[in-house]
Amino acid sequence: MKHIGIVGCSAEGAALCYRTICSEGAERLGAHVHPDISMHTPSLSRYVACLEAGDINGVADLMLDSARRLEHAGADFLICPDNTIHQAFPLLTGRSPLPWVHIAEAVTAAAVESGYTKLGITGTRWLVESDVYPEKLEAEGIAWQRPSPEEIEEAARIIMDELVPGIIRPSSVAYFRNVIEGLKGAGCDAVILGCTEIPLIVNDANSALPVLDSTRLLARAALDAACA
Repeated sequence: MKHIGIVGCSAEGAALCYRTICSEGAERLGAHVHPDISMHTPSLSRYVACLEAGDINGVADLMLDSARRLEHAGADFLICPDNTIHQAFPLLTGRSPLPWVHIAEAVTAAAVESGYTKLGITGTRWLVESDVYPEKLEAEGIAWQRPSPEEIEEAARIIMDELVPGIIRPSSVAYFRNVIEGLKGAGCDAVILGCTEIPLIVNDANSALPVLDSTRLLARAALDAACA
């Protein structure tokens, strides 16, 4: 099996992705079996400073620093369990020492397999207002919908102030459920959980739409790549 390198950003999302690889690896491969995994995670404050300044080159530099460290640790390929910083992905082309599995490509592939035609996009403001998902979805002929500007702002606040530090409030669960209800009313037939912390509070059991859990879909894509 190939060695998976995880370019970490926020702790909760990276931890959920790591746990999924380990637990689902055992389900696929046998008791206690999973690929070798290494992770490098710089201080989240460094990424946030770049994002707040609109410094996507700085984001790319942080990702590349992790990539080089993981190459030295023996990784064969890389994943990043953070949707937002995939904005810097085009700047990695030709500069990364290792290949990557792209989170939005993993989610889009799952949407195509399920036959979805219009997806709601949730996540941080930086992610939802970016082209990370629209570009991949449109290439497959899938329509998409953003929440309202007010919903984007409040969802971003919940993510950064609550979910990233591991705080879960019932009122925030209810807020996300209402946002997804609105996306359903706008004609969406599924919703992308486009922040790797959102699966901590939203799932198929409490969502008005089927969910595309970017964290776990990336973990499964990494398992596929490691076992190929």
